[in-house]
Amino acid sequence: MIDVDAGGVVAFTQALVRIPSTNDPARGRDERPAAELVEAKMREWGWDPVVYEAAPGRPNVVAVVEGGGGDGPTLMFEGHTDVVTEGDLSTWTVDPFGGEIRDGRLWGRGSADMKSGLAATLYATRALQLAGPFPGRIKVCALADEEGLMIGAHHFVSEGLAAGVDGAIVAEPEAGEICAVAKGALRLRVDLTGKMAHGAMPQHGRNPIPAAGALLAGLAALQDELQARHPAHEHLGEVYVTPTVLRAGSEEQVNVIPAVASLFVDVRTIPGVEHKDVADRVAALASGSGISSEVSVLVDRPPVDVPITTPVVAALAAAHRAVTGEEPVYGGVPGSTDGTVLTHWGGIPSVVYGPGGKWIAHQSDEYVEVEEIVRCTRVFAEAARRFLTGDF
Repeated sequence: MIDVDAGGVVAFTQALVRIPSTNDPARGRDERPAAELVEAKMREWGWDPVVYEAAPGRPNVVAVVEGGGGDGPTLMFEGHTDVVTEGDLSTWTVDPFGGEIRDGRLWGRGSADMKSGLAATLYATRALQLAGPFPGRIKVCALADEEGLMIGAHHFVSEGLAAGVDGAIVAEPEAGEICAVAKGALRLRVDLTGKMAHGAMPQHGRNPIPAAGALLAGLAALQDELQARHPAHEHLGEVYVTPTVLRAGSEEQVNVIPAVASLFVDVRTIPGVEHKDVADRVAALASGSGISSEVSVLVDRPPVDVPITTPVVAALAAAHRAVTGEEPVYGGVPGSTDGTVLTHWGGIPSVVYGPGGKWIAHQSDEYVEVEEIVRCTRVFAEAARRFLTGDF
């Protein structure tokens, strides 16, 4: 088994957690300090990372580590440097950016999602490098903005950096499950435009609010139809069509019929559901309201469905078996990750696996088991070896 620096990967995770790398310009926060820490660690090991600005103050850090063992495939390890806000501090029992270790757990925002996973990819690659020559190469990537619009992953693809990559392991927290499938995300905005009028004289206006109500009923029926047509996926569950925001009128002028109502919809899909068809159905429902309507696609991330026989998935499964002594458990990602972008726009087969609980992300008192950080580092190192040598 490849020897990994257990103390080093835990300490580096702590250092990352202590950086509040939320995307919050009002508080002077962004990913840059976390990216700089990653870059410094890479340079300490003699790597030659390149920093790409995905957006101002939002860098991607990419290093290519050659194995020195001749021709071979290219494996990508991917993690993100941003975290969501800590939220209400009164709901935390620990410092969200303290990186405290207590009761065998490392606590803090991003400890699971996904600074421990990012640290594990770096230390796994370093361990394999120190173990001796290997064929091919590893591309280690710390990307920005996974928690937002995934501009880091999109920039990575648009810069041509996905070319020649044969497989990617995305180190999101999945509680030891190997997740080669992920739900798709389609987010829509529907604007319904009527005519403003006095509330006492509704006959002179066209009220978009009843139209919004009819659309809500239509969306519920659409969800029922999609669920009937596409049975629940083994790992991903049901298709959901969820209204999340409804805006119309003003509390200050409750005697005014508004001219516009806006409805936002978050659609979560499974393999087999075509996003364009869903968007077209929503547009048809909106246009049938008798009010002028416009539907805008805000986010379109198709579901991921990578066969478990794909080399990167098979190598990861073999590594999990070798390190843990247990048969791998296959699961699915309930949301979407940078792997969605890498697979659909970069053409890279991707699989998600990493330290941390599957449902702990974005909660108060976020934590990751210290033992799990080290175990995942060992699995990543072994997965890289097996993928690059074909031993799976």
